[in-house]
Amino acid sequence: MENFIVEALREAILTEKSSFEFYRCAAETVADERTRQVFELLAMEEIEHANAFLRLYSGKEFDDLPGLMKKPYDRDDPVNRELLEAVDADMTEENALKISLREEQSCIDRYTALVATIRDPKVSEVFAKALSETRKHYEVIQEEYMRVMTMVDRSDQDIYVRE
Repeated sequence: MENFIVEALREAILTEKSSFEFYRCAAETVADERTRQVFELLAMEEIEHANAFLRLYSGKEFDDLPGLMKKPYDRDDPVNRELLEAVDADMTEENALKISLREEQSCIDRYTALVATIRDPKVSEVFAKALSETRKHYEVIQEEYMRVMTMVDRSDQDIYVRE
């Protein structure tokens, strides 16, 4: 496997682990039960993404999924640093969801570029699946953000537009 693919998989694994940590911490921090459930669901799905990338990764840096998830939280990672600052500043549902939207969009951008670049069908397929699921994450977070901000729900928007 070429170095580019190995590095792309390594980065994806670390990104998914970081997202898992963020969602796990956000779920423990926010007060709203529905938002907490959204973050818990997203955390579990990030583990699935990390595992899919881990199965293709040929490097020796990571042992297995349980070992990876037990590794200490990387406080120097920009996403993690932003999370810690938000938690220190009394993270609200709004802030956690805003951070989530930014990070999911960043992931969408990265995975879109990788799907277009990687020619190995197995690897490209895993990135394409993660991209599709990440887009769904973005939509779920966006809908939760609208709910938390007491904005109009998507179903209400459709009704409003038709009237």
